[in-house]
Order: sequence, then C-alpha cells, then structure tokens
Amino acid sequence: MIEVSKIQADAEELMQSAILFLDDALAHIRAGKASARILDPIRVDYYGAPSPLANVSTITTPDARTIQIQPWEKKMLGEIERAIINSSLGLAPNNNGECIRLILPPLTEERRQQLAKQCKAEAENAKVSVRNARRDAIETLKKQVKEGLPEDAQKDAEEKVQKLHDKYIKQIDELYAKKEKEIMTV
Repeated sequence: MIEVSKIQADAEELMQSAILFLDDALAHIRAGKASARILDPIRVDYYGAPSPLANVSTITTPDARTIQIQPWEKKMLGEIERAIINSSLGLAPNNNGECIRLILPPLTEERRQQLAKQCKAEAENAKVSVRNARRDAIETLKKQVKEGLPEDAQKDAEEKVQKLHDKYIKQIDELYAKKEKEIMTV
C-alpha cells in the first residue's frame, strides 16, 4: 500500500513542473520590450558542438528595443549572425565588427493578439497537465481504498489534492494575465 502523503507529493511535483514549463514557455514569447530570454533556443556551432548563444557571448539589453550580443571570441560574430538569421525569430542582426545588435520592431495590434492567443494556448496546456496530475492522484487513492485505505483518509486526501489543484490553476491564471498585460501594453 502506497502512503497517502507520497501520492499527494507526487501530484504536487507534477503540478509544479507544469508551472515551471509554462513560465519558461511564456518567457520565450516576445512581448513589447527586449528580453535576452528570447534568444535561449538559438544554438551556435562552437568548435563543432552546438552551444547555447549565452554560452559563447554576453547578451545585454541596453534599452527596451535593443538586444546586444558581445561574443567572447571575435571569430564567432559570423556564426552567431548566421544562427540568428536561420532562427524563427525573424530578426535582422546588425554586425558592426565588435558586437551584434538586434533591433526589435514595434508589434502591430494584430501580432499582439496572435501572441496573446499563443500565451493562452500555453496556459491551457499547463492547466491540462495540472488536471491530469489531479486525476491520476485521485485514481491512485481510489485504488488504495480497495487495498485497505480507509475511505475517510481517501476523502481527506482527495480534498488536499483538489486544494493543490486550485492553487496551481490560480498561479497559471496569474502568469497568463501578467504576460497578456505585458504583450498588450503598447
């Protein structure tokens, strides 16, 4: 017989990982201002091995619309420029021989709405993950009743799992609302 607290801890761990995944996914969606995190998916060929851009350069945001990439080795400028051009970001790098600057164009209203929809879809996926964790925990608790767990203990554990579910759904809604506000602010 599995311990009830273990079932709850497993469910909470799954719910936390859904929140962390959502937070990471939302960070990669470009809002109105420059963020170094939108460059996280870009990989550069560094001595034959694909490396994250942040591992071969210093990435800064000197102002709200500019990202500056200062490579640690000058010979990496061309490689970084190629990686940015080939990425799905749709940004044109400006190479001045010392560093690369990315100027982020202002978002159109239509593009803002598309990004808000993308954020909503990510939030819904996170909610589905949280609901699945709750469902799995409740099913496991019901199986434990057949193996000798008292029904009162099962009902109490289900209530605790439901409270965890509600807490994480609220966090997802807050993350989504914050990102949506960031995107829609001109």
